[in-house]
This record gives sequence, structure tokens and C-alpha cells, in this order.
Amino acid sequence: MSREQLKRDLVQHYMWLRQYGCNDSHSGNASFRWHDEIWVTPTGCCADTLHADDLVCCHSDGLVETGASLDAALHIQIYQRNPHARAVFHSHGPYTVALTLNGKDFVPIDFEGQYYFPNVPVISIPFERYVELAPVAVSESLKAHKVAVVRGHGVYASAATINLAYKWSCSVELSAKTAWLARQVN
Repeated sequence: MSREQLKRDLVQHYMWLRQYGCNDSHSGNASFRWHDEIWVTPTGCCADTLHADDLVCCHSDGLVETGASLDAALHIQIYQRNPHARAVFHSHGPYTVALTLNGKDFVPIDFEGQYYFPNVPVISIPFERYVELAPVAVSESLKAHKVAVVRGHGVYASAATINLAYKWSCSVELSAKTAWLARQVN
């Protein structure tokens, strides 16, 4: 697949996260790796109006270009620590965030969730130290897991393709929603 097609795919999948309630209009971020290039959503971008030409090219050596998402360094760190990663999504699924506010790892109760992620690690990072600590903490967690949650903040998913990282983001949110609904009837 060409770089231009990957850019269009990233934007489409990022818009779907908004459309299906995993992000608000301006939250979350996404990236893909193309050789030594890391293409990242811009800081403060609106999912409803984002275009492929808006993506910011950063570099696998750690160089973050002006205008890239605040999480660009985190994305780069994930790619540096996991050579199989080709896409990263960060979303704010409300059910996942709510169910992990206690700081405990999330263990899905539904079949699909158990199949994909028998345990979802939850990382506690003080708000005022997020930018400093999150890149290493999240990238370390994603070396062994498909998804990780930063308590009170949201989900990070890493995969070999854009579609698969998107799938993990959506699947963990559906598992959290199922767990939330089950608690309401029990």
C-alpha cells in the first residue's frame, strides 16, 4: 500500500473513532509508520474535518515536527520499542475510561474481549507528569499487550495495520460497555 493510501486510511479510521463514540471531535490521536517516517495526526485536530494532507511527518529517530500531536513522542517510542508496530491509535472510549478509573487492570467478561485481551493493563500516571512519563510507560506496556489504558485518560492500541489497531480500540470499548451493562443488571 502506498504512503498516500495509508494516510487516507488513517484519517478514515480516526474519523470512525469519532463517529462511533470512542472520541469527541478533538480528542485522541493516531499514527502509522512508513519506513523511517511516522505520520501523526496534528495537535488539536478535529476528526470531522481532518484530511490526509493535514498529517504531520515525524521521524523514527525521535524527531517530532512542529504541529504534531502532543502524543507524537509517545507514538515514536512505541515504534522504537516494537518493530512490528505499524499503527497506533489513542482513543477516549467512555466505558473503558470509566471502568478503569479504579486503576485496576481491566479483565473483559465477554467472549471476544477474553479472546483478544485476557488482561488490559491500566497505567497510572500523574496528570502533571503525563508528557514526561507516558511515552516509556505506554510503549513498555504495548510490547506485551495489544491495548493499554492510561487511567482517567484513555486507550492506546498498537498493531501491524491501521485497521487492526482500530479494531483493538473498538473491541476493548465494546468489552468495557458489555461489562458496564452487566453490572447494571446484576
